[in-house]
Amino acid sequence: MKNYLKSILLLFIIFIMYNCSSNGDDEKPPVTEKATATITASQVSVLEPSTDGEFVVKLSKSVASATELSLTFGGTAKNGEDYKTIANTIVVPAKATSVKIPIEILTDKIVEGDESIEITLASSKNADVIIGSPAKAVLTITDAIVDIELTPANVRTYMVNKNATDETVALFYNMKMLAKTSFMVGQHDALLSFYKNNAGDSDIKKTTGFDPGMSGGDFMFITDDPNTGQEDNWWYAQEKLIKQAAVNAYDKGMVNMFCWHMREPFEGKTFYTSEMTDTQKKNAFKSILVGGANHEYYKNKLKKIAQVTKSLKGADGKLIPIIFRPFHEFDGDWFWWGKSFCTPAEYVQNWRFTVEYLRDELGVTNMLFAFSPDASFTSEADYLARYPGDAYVDVLGYDDYGNFDNKGDAGANNANAKLQIISKLAKQRAKIAGLTETGYFVTPGKNNPISGLYSNYFYSAMTKNNVELSFMTFWGNGGDTYCTPTPSMSDASDFIQFARKEKVALLNKLPKMYKMP
Repeated sequence: MKNYLKSILLLFIIFIMYNCSSNGDDEKPPVTEKATATITASQVSVLEPSTDGEFVVKLSKSVASATELSLTFGGTAKNGEDYKTIANTIVVPAKATSVKIPIEILTDKIVEGDESIEITLASSKNADVIIGSPAKAVLTITDAIVDIELTPANVRTYMVNKNATDETVALFYNMKMLAKTSFMVGQHDALLSFYKNNAGDSDIKKTTGFDPGMSGGDFMFITDDPNTGQEDNWWYAQEKLIKQAAVNAYDKGMVNMFCWHMREPFEGKTFYTSEMTDTQKKNAFKSILVGGANHEYYKNKLKKIAQVTKSLKGADGKLIPIIFRPFHEFDGDWFWWGKSFCTPAEYVQNWRFTVEYLRDELGVTNMLFAFSPDASFTSEADYLARYPGDAYVDVLGYDDYGNFDNKGDAGANNANAKLQIISKLAKQRAKIAGLTETGYFVTPGKNNPISGLYSNYFYSAMTKNNVELSFMTFWGNGGDTYCTPTPSMSDASDFIQFARKEKVALLNKLPKMYKMP
């Protein structure tokens, strides 16, 4: 009996201890859920100028003490430059659940395209608050669409070289004004290269009775390594021919535009990647950048271009203005400066160096600078992907052969869509716009003429949807192939019909391009 009572007592003690233990657990304070901090933008985008924006920081619930949150900034817009300076911390007051970060847009006169402001919540100094999601918010600054009104008084403001010669300034202004009523028609090597090598008048003059408004040239032979500058040298002979053609064009009242098929800098033999080694393709462009193995070599080529440009004088004794179009069709891979062989930053870096070296170091004052990708772009963002900035470009253009190669109305409409993009950008940025290089290569018996190519497809591409374009340039004729027909060709009548259309300007319809009105 005694043992039985002891067992009962032991069980009772265990029961009491268990209940006491359970009651103790129930009395522990509950775990408190922490507040989370998030950030959002009140609107997706704002306009420069005219509208500001804001970000909002929110806590999931209020807390007893103030919460200091640290911020980091990203995006293409700069804190304190594109918008009023924002501190790198923000405080949510005690017992509050939100606070606003006002964004005051700082207005400038530069059209920069869309810029982004990114603010990220980096950390919290309040132990009761953690960073939640979303921790980053983005706001876009969009330039308001304002067409710049160019006048003789303000034209230098919008040019790359504010110290350009009076004739160069007049050329810029007159080309810009021409776009309001018509577009100039040009041809590469108009006064040097002819179908069937039939020299004399330009092929366009042979067919229409009037020279084109623009003549194209190339610094290729001029800057080639074998050019010794000696009278018995073939390359130097080409240099003299090219220079004389530019003088003749100026004296006629035509406009000169020079491209540059620069040879790769290792052997100086080609500009086509199909003829280069993989090592050459990979390193050619990088080697001409500042600090690169061929940078001095590149500078010497620019010195030659400057020397030739500064030597061009017309019968009036004035320096002849030229449009310089370097490193064109960079969105393709057929040239060693193409998109696969340099980054956008490297392309921009070299473009800016080129402009600054020619303008500031070598003192070239009779040059406008033209930016011209090929036809791969489909939007403003595509077009501007490697754009070096308004301070480094006078002419917005692009090259297009594919849309006129038996593509009919669809091709013309596609070309017009691209021309709408550059026309709009040129209005907003006070730049000249044009179709910098185009054509369809006719070799009778192989590639035959296209019915209505000039009077229908080219003309509609250059005029539909109220585009404002200053010029278009056909590639040159030569040998058995032409881009503009001579009188005996079956498509000569189509070209004549094109030349007589209201908005087409050959030389006879141009104003005095080198005189300010």
